[in-house]
Amino acid sequence: MREHRDEVRGPTRRRMLGIGGALGLTAAAGLTASAALARRPSVTGARLRSAVALPPPFRVPLPIPPVLDPVGASDGTDRYEITQREASAEILPGVRTPLWTYEGTFPGPTIESRRGRPVTVTHHNELPVPTVVHLHGGRTPAASDGYPTDLVLPRGRQERPMHTGHGSGHGMRGMHDPRAVVTELTRDYTFPLDQRPTLLWYHDHRMDFTAPAIWRGLAGLHIVRDDAEDALGLPAGPRELPLMIADRAFAADGGLAYPALDPALRERPGVHDPYLGGVLGDVILVNGAPWPVHEVDAARHRLRILNASNARHYELEAVTDDGRRLDLVQIGADQGLLAAPVTHRLLPTAPAERHDVIIDFSGIPVGGRVRLLNRLGSGRTRDVMAFRVARRAADDSRVPRTLSTDLPAWRRSDAVRVRDLSFRAGRMGGGHGWLIGGLPFDPARSDVITRLGDVEVWRLVADVHHPVHLHLVGFRVLSRGGRPPLPHDAGLKDTVSLRPGESAEIITRFDGYRGRYLFHCHNAEHEDMGMMANLEIV
Repeated sequence: MREHRDEVRGPTRRRMLGIGGALGLTAAAGLTASAALARRPSVTGARLRSAVALPPPFRVPLPIPPVLDPVGASDGTDRYEITQREASAEILPGVRTPLWTYEGTFPGPTIESRRGRPVTVTHHNELPVPTVVHLHGGRTPAASDGYPTDLVLPRGRQERPMHTGHGSGHGMRGMHDPRAVVTELTRDYTFPLDQRPTLLWYHDHRMDFTAPAIWRGLAGLHIVRDDAEDALGLPAGPRELPLMIADRAFAADGGLAYPALDPALRERPGVHDPYLGGVLGDVILVNGAPWPVHEVDAARHRLRILNASNARHYELEAVTDDGRRLDLVQIGADQGLLAAPVTHRLLPTAPAERHDVIIDFSGIPVGGRVRLLNRLGSGRTRDVMAFRVARRAADDSRVPRTLSTDLPAWRRSDAVRVRDLSFRAGRMGGGHGWLIGGLPFDPARSDVITRLGDVEVWRLVADVHHPVHLHLVGFRVLSRGGRPPLPHDAGLKDTVSLRPGESAEIITRFDGYRGRYLFHCHNAEHEDMGMMANLEIV
């Protein structure tokens, strides 16, 4: 094995610099991660409190996002059109909330496609700000991956690839990106979808403003299917439920509260100091509805769960009203089916992670209720949603012992290099920031350069919670803190949740396409404040 160790742009071991809002604590220079964690080990961020009356849980029906129809097809490629526009919706009963949307809905419409059949989505920007679209988890050529400076400008907006830079508003610096591709009004994104069937999601990825754009509604689902998965006999049709879980908070006028330094999201990026660690809401939405309830048959159901929150982590459990826990049988991860099912009673999920789960309601009496709870929540954020068993029903679904045989079998001995990557708080331009290898993101700098086809091991270390996402490729988790991976690490992933003070090893092969991609923390506030880096595949 040819192995050498590369640290990306800085030493691997640094003390965490104090950040107001990180872990919800007051900033203190020289505060170490371990000292902070002893006080609040399960929180990275600060919570907003809604200024309107909130509904009781489990009253609003669960909406299912509409499936978008193609506008046409040519040369084996399906074509879709999506307009990004302002709209309003009744999220809380009796209250209208302004949103930024894909096609006027939150979440945006779901795209369903077949493995190996390309899709082109034409996005029209009718919002007041530039946008970028990233298909999270997609094996996508660089030109369509949604690089954060490849802007789609609204009508009349003049923008060069010069940006204010990352930061909390303290000492920000300008950045020039000579490789940015800027279009006006529309852009075609082409996705080959030559990848394992799975749940993907698309969201805004504009540099410096990803977090508030997602918060305002720019997120939707994309499901990839194939014949082999269809033949497994898993729950399908109305018994397959996409669940986009996200927290929000509401202002007195019914709008979405968010602590942006620039509420117009045009010039000054960042959030007010108490929220530098991440923005947490006090309302849990599932598919855009607050603490919804869904009627189910007394049968197996497939829950395709996405944590689309900016910063909130969940530890999910399914509990009957008499206190009995139901098994959560995981069949898939970020990048598709596992080799074999893994049974959980508690399922941790970090921002941007997806978990494909089977839950069996056959033992619940008609009229019985099962609540999906968040063990990391408190008060109203402990509830997520509920299922009410409406009827007895036949069930010919099954969960095979073998789900997939096409998972990559990379070994450590295949790796041509090992890289050490630190994800830590730090100083940036005279203010607070979140850094990879000691430096904030700069689109003009190459951070990791690797060859197409190379296998690498990355050793990641964190100060606080950092869900680390790699664009283009999936990876396997090899270890956590020198120990074997955890049960929920199974399968092929594109986002790994680093817990506070934790290290982890991942292995991947950089195949697919050459070009410029990203890796970053998917705590969206951390991402907007510098915690991204460039990955060049040559």
